[in-house]
Amino acid sequence: MNPTQLMAKPIGRVENGADESTALDHWTSVESRIVLDPSLVGGLSGLEAGQDIIVVFWFDRSGGFDLLQHPKGDTSRPKRGVFALRSPHRPNPIGVSQVHLLAVEGNVLLVRGLDAFNGTPVLDVKPVNHP
Repeated sequence: MNPTQLMAKPIGRVENGADESTALDHWTSVESRIVLDPSLVGGLSGLEAGQDIIVVFWFDRSGGFDLLQHPKGDTSRPKRGVFALRSPHRPNPIGVSQVHLLAVEGNVLLVRGLDAFNGTPVLDVKPVNHP
């Protein structure tokens, strides 16, 4: 495999009340704001409240990884492969979540179910079902 340099530029950031000290077992109820660069607002045309979208983000606070990990860091559970987990500790710290879009307000998306901490860089947004 040839080494390739990949470049990604965040298009926005997550705003919510969750940080590393927050113990969240049920991210499905967390509401977040995805604040996009205002120059990209035209790209939101066609997104509507009520639909599900995919949010791609960067685990910017994740350091290193192991191929085998305890799910959610719970040592009472047997280790599983990193690709069988939603762990932020991955070879490439990329997160992907399907979320429910509650509202589109200018350059801000209000969503429910995003499992990302406050300040997390957002790389892309895509519809689940596209025309």
